[in-house]
Amino acid sequence: MKYAESDGTKIFYQVRGEGEPLVLIMGFGANGSLWEKHVVEYEKHFKCIVIDNRGVGKSDQPVGPYTTQMMAADTIAVMDDAGVNQARVAGISMGGAISQELALNYPERVRSLVLISTWPKFNNYAKTVYNNLKKLRLTSRPEDFMELLQLWIFAPPFYESGMTSLIEGQEGAANNDSPQTRAGFEGQLDACTHHDTVSRLAQIAVPTLITVGDQDIFTPPEFSRMLHKGIKNSTYVSFPDGGHVHHWEDLRRFNSVTTEFLTAH
Repeated sequence: MKYAESDGTKIFYQVRGEGEPLVLIMGFGANGSLWEKHVVEYEKHFKCIVIDNRGVGKSDQPVGPYTTQMMAADTIAVMDDAGVNQARVAGISMGGAISQELALNYPERVRSLVLISTWPKFNNYAKTVYNNLKKLRLTSRPEDFMELLQLWIFAPPFYESGMTSLIEGQEGAANNDSPQTRAGFEGQLDACTHHDTVSRLAQIAVPTLITVGDQDIFTPPEFSRMLHKGIKNSTYVSFPDGGHVHHWEDLRRFNSVTTEFLTAH
């Protein structure tokens, strides 16, 4: 069990594999274990540092609001605790927003970036979606709330082949004996809705890969195109049949594309 302390908050992390370091930052509401299907590939090449963000999993879940800058500082605390001076960094959704702040505020600590299903700034529609989730989580059974999230993050093609997996996810939510606290959930959502790097994207100078599902309605491709336009020499890769979680929906291609980029940069 490894913990780093960041401004009085304990941040849990795991280390998997050997080699040059790769920091993995998950999205809101999910702990680091959700990287598992990617780590089994990445750990063949890298020392993977898998983080439970503040507000979820085995990390502390203090009352928010949180910010992506704050969570980038948490990541630096983990890197310091693990003895890592510089790392490749990959972030999914909120994790991608945190990764942007990491590259902007600690440029010497980041070797390259993989930004997955993420954004530089929300429009009012996206802010309303995320704020509405706060209300619905309070009034829904865990399994019903999970079903709602699945409808947002998975693309329609997955429902033709992956219904068993989706139902298992709902059952897992119903039987979870240590769910994310309200403080953690709402704190992380606040970090998402207030994230804004639009005017600073040109300052990101490290090699950057941006991946997006063309059918993502949760963080639409337009957000990723904004990142691609703002980050000089970034690489943009789309997944035509994928949604917000294209990294699961097309796992084999995603792992191949990201591993190729990370080994090259």
